[in-house]
Amino acid sequence: MFKNSKFLLVGLLFSGLMLQSCGSSGTSEEPEELTLEYLMSLSDAELMERDSDGDGLSDYDEIYVHGTDPLNPDTDGDGLSDYDEINVHGTDPLNPDTDGDGLSDGDEVNVYGTDPLNPDTDGDGLTDCQEVLHTNQAECEDPDFDGPYDGGFGTDPLDPDTDGDGLTDYEEVMVHGTDPLNPDTDGDGFTDGQEIEMGTDPLDPNDPPFIRELHTINFNFDRSDIRDGDAQRLTQNIERLNRAEAFRVRVDAYTDHVGGDQYNLRLSLRRANAVVDFYKNNGIAEDRIESRGLGKAPVQCAEAERDANTPGCERNRRAESIPLNPYPFSPRN
Repeated sequence: MFKNSKFLLVGLLFSGLMLQSCGSSGTSEEPEELTLEYLMSLSDAELMERDSDGDGLSDYDEIYVHGTDPLNPDTDGDGLSDYDEINVHGTDPLNPDTDGDGLSDGDEVNVYGTDPLNPDTDGDGLTDCQEVLHTNQAECEDPDFDGPYDGGFGTDPLDPDTDGDGLTDYEEVMVHGTDPLNPDTDGDGFTDGQEIEMGTDPLDPNDPPFIRELHTINFNFDRSDIRDGDAQRLTQNIERLNRAEAFRVRVDAYTDHVGGDQYNLRLSLRRANAVVDFYKNNGIAEDRIESRGLGKAPVQCAEAERDANTPGCERNRRAESIPLNPYPFSPRN
């Protein structure tokens, strides 16, 4: 975006030296409008005492040390004074974009808070210009660039991972094609970083196929046979398991609190086995299933929940099918 604009003083320096060699004492009357030629007619001592542009640098240092314009406090027009560039920021007072990233030194210091000596302040692989101006680097470097425009990014030049998903902004934009402003580009509950780690597609909301929950079924009092309506629920569980083949399932079965502990433990095992048999008979491989008969349910039913015609309550006479997540992460929400 900026060209290197060195302030050339060669011709005027030569003229000034010629004037000094001719015996000029630098004591001529100061003109109404200062010129570089007049300043160079002055002695070194006089120039060291002067700061014609008020930038904090002596005219002598501007002319003979730094090559800056003693009549312009901001020689390269980047928004930083020559003094600040030399003594505060270490930037080049003759180049408005010292690090060549497409942002002026003044904008980096005063607007964006980025490092004018580092084209990629946060080290994420995208230049500061790409991040803050939402454009590609070719356009950053040349305002007349006429190539394809990639739409920009709008990321934070001070944070290598703007959306905090575990991928750098560069990786999102240049490698994976994910949204660096959205930690979960496809909205499936897994962050983009988690998907890349798992080897799934962060742009496909159906990858990985995930089972959040499966139906629980209930039993009649002192029975372990599966009722028709519950068979339909187990069939729905099987459909979900078939769509997510990486998942396994654990069947946990319980009884109500009527009867002895040992009897109820055996009854819960029969209920668990009934569900396991249903799954195996309908195509779920045995190595995808585990089961437990856990006896009486951990929380006894309240009086109001108890069945009118049978002891106990149906809520506790149940078999839960718990999907076993094969992934190292669980989706949010």
